Amino acid sequence: MQRKYFNILLGVIVLVLVGWMLKGTFTQPGTDGLKGEFKEIAHYRNDNNTGPIQYVFAVTVKDSVWNEMITYGNFKPHHKGGNTKVYYFLEGTPVPDKLYAGKVNFDTSFNKYCIALYEKTAMGNTSIEKAPFK
Repeated sequence: MQRKYFNILLGVIVLVLVGWMLKGTFTQPGTDGLKGEFKEIAHYRNDNNTGPIQYVFAVTVKDSVWNEMITYGNFKPHHKGGNTKVYYFLEGTPVPDKLYAGKVNFDTSFNKYCIALYEKTAMGNTSIEKAPFK
């Protein structure tokens, strides 16, 4: 009789733990919860899987909330040994729709509209630079 109650109690505990883990899995924070109304316009990922992988994103924001920009950049994919860049533009300004690898990632005519650059280096260091082309 005691064995039966123990098994029922153990089953309830397992179900509660599984439910708690599932809730945590499906309620992770994401970019939708950020205040800046971020909208990804273009992205680039190089095809080189043996060397450093480079991710580049062009994103529009409604307002320049710097902490939110850092958080948004942290949500973007990053590969160990690679580099991730997110260029931020204010909503309503011209934004590049084609991105490239290398040091210059888009046509230089868009430089004056870029308000910030988030970068995550190969070592995992993150930085945000306000008005990177001025």
